[in-house]
Amino acid sequence: MSKISIKKANKRYGDVTIIPSLDLEIKDGEFFTLLGPSGCGKTTLLRMIAGFNSIEGGDIYFNEERINDKDPSKRNIGMVFQNYAIFPHLTVRQNVEFGLKQRKLPKEEIRKHADRFLKLMQIEIYQDRLPERLSGGQQQRVALARALAIMPDVLLMDEPLSNLDAKLRVEMREAIRNIQEDVGITTVYVTHDQEEAMAISDRVAIMKDGYIQHVGTPQEIYHRPSNVFVATFIGRSNILDASLTHIDTKVYIKIANDYSFPVSLSVNVEDQNVKVSIRPEEFVLHVDGEGIKAIVEDSVFLGLNTHYYCRLEDGTKVEVVRESDMLDNIEKGSSVVLSIKTHKINVFDETGEQNYTIDI
Repeated sequence: MSKISIKKANKRYGDVTIIPSLDLEIKDGEFFTLLGPSGCGKTTLLRMIAGFNSIEGGDIYFNEERINDKDPSKRNIGMVFQNYAIFPHLTVRQNVEFGLKQRKLPKEEIRKHADRFLKLMQIEIYQDRLPERLSGGQQQRVALARALAIMPDVLLMDEPLSNLDAKLRVEMREAIRNIQEDVGITTVYVTHDQEEAMAISDRVAIMKDGYIQHVGTPQEIYHRPSNVFVATFIGRSNILDASLTHIDTKVYIKIANDYSFPVSLSVNVEDQNVKVSIRPEEFVLHVDGEGIKAIVEDSVFLGLNTHYYCRLEDGTKVEVVRESDMLDNIEKGSSVVLSIKTHKINVFDETGEQNYTIDI
């Protein structure tokens, strides 16, 4: 197994810079996910680690070994692609054994390793079938078994579940996570699916335009995002313009014209305009009482929760999530009052680049 160290990595195609200068440390045995919108550089970075893309500046290390110029076949990596890339003319067993045979291992050892991963991936009953007789999920299990059978130091996975239907994606991400924990291999996983990243990862790096915006556990990234981009990319969030003022020894946030509440911040700052991130579940909707007055403009029932789309008195529109109830009778046009779970919100500077909120 290996830890991966990336230091000031740079990737260019001609005059176009995809990754300007990137630093990243991935721990030994960690399940690490690169997450971001299309074109952010996550697959480019994965291919740089694999050796499929050149590196124009900086260094990549596996443990203490610099691998910039090392041939991909010499890096001892396993790779799982979006399109499976298994051999259609070989049986399941032959696919799993392929990499082992390339390494010219003894026949008994090849069979032993293949048996282990056929069983681990729960595909031993299909071992004599050709891929065309397998479902998409079964084919992906074959691809994963083949990648793991060679006992790589690092497993790299590029959008491996994107071609599967929603139910199968959930099943496969659970299988991948369980197998990674069982094998204990350092894994770098690329996806644009936020829920998938949150469910499967030890840590996540959020990327945008070739830069890493935030590295942390799923809980850290969701509850204390480093900036407004991360707050809006992970989950859903209402971003409100607000003002920050000091009264006596306390810091207050004022939104929706005149609604104020105290907050605890991790830094000492002067009075200023700020941006506040309030996730839909951090609002509490009441039919009357004290709070922010709002009008319900629409609602969507989604079983466990109902999403309400409200307009505040100053014209700001927000989304509110409330647990569904048979007795709810909040119709379009209803007047409601919103309160805030103030300990959960995030306060950013006016640019949205710095989070002032107290650490968790």
